Amino acid sequence: MLYLNFSKLFVMKNILIFITLCMIAGCNTNRSCDISWDKGSWIDLTWNFEASTTYWPTNITFSHDTVSYGINDKGYFYSSFFYAAEEHGGTHFDAPLHFAENGRSIEQILPEEFTGEGICVDVSEKALKEPDYLICIRDFEEWEQKHGKIPNKAIVLVRTGYGQYWGDPLKYTGTLKQGLEGVAELHFPGLDPEAAEWLVRERNIKAFGLDTPSIDRGQSTEFLTHRILFSHDVTAYENIARLELVPPRNFYVVAAPMKIKGGSGAPLRLLVWIPEI
Repeated sequence: MLYLNFSKLFVMKNILIFITLCMIAGCNTNRSCDISWDKGSWIDLTWNFEASTTYWPTNITFSHDTVSYGINDKGYFYSSFFYAAEEHGGTHFDAPLHFAENGRSIEQILPEEFTGEGICVDVSEKALKEPDYLICIRDFEEWEQKHGKIPNKAIVLVRTGYGQYWGDPLKYTGTLKQGLEGVAELHFPGLDPEAAEWLVRERNIKAFGLDTPSIDRGQSTEFLTHRILFSHDVTAYENIARLELVPPRNFYVVAAPMKIKGGSGAPLRLLVWIPEI
């Protein structure tokens, strides 16, 4: 037992050392890197999956039904439930296979690709004024002027402010309709394809995510941002929660999707560790 406890301590120590080294490498030279990585807090950026969870208008939504709940015939409590949904709804993970014919599926993505240094770019002041706002290269350049260059292999999160509308489908997506009629009425911000290309070629990012139903804006019909990122093997997160709690940089991301063999996407538990500075 003593050996096991020491083993656990050794593993945890090395995880903290690894995170610290990764983040120090990306510290802004204009700011202090005096960060206490053994103190801080976890923030859950995941919306609950339930009957009201937002899905694409053409998708089957989430269901959760009781198989068993209560005292069974042997006299002890037992519960079990059945759930079903399409891959791309609620807070979820997009694998390259989603829009790249030969792209990798969920189970083929390596564990180290689910974690890494994160940055958060806030474009809410602009995006809340324009439902079809395209997050552009200039938005990232303005962020860099304040916070330093986007680190190599960063996980880039963007706050549009639309997370505040979660639970109000009309404000969050622009429509209450389902099917193709609903798709035609979608209005929410997304990433400009030119900015997607820039993030891949000029900043070599690992993943991209935001607080709307899609990384392409609602009125997109070609989904070029998806196609660009996934053709370069960059993964994505959609319907992120509570990005207003995340600082511009100096945090660590853990994005753990359900491991669906052959999956083009999966429900995602998205967490960030924010250390004391």
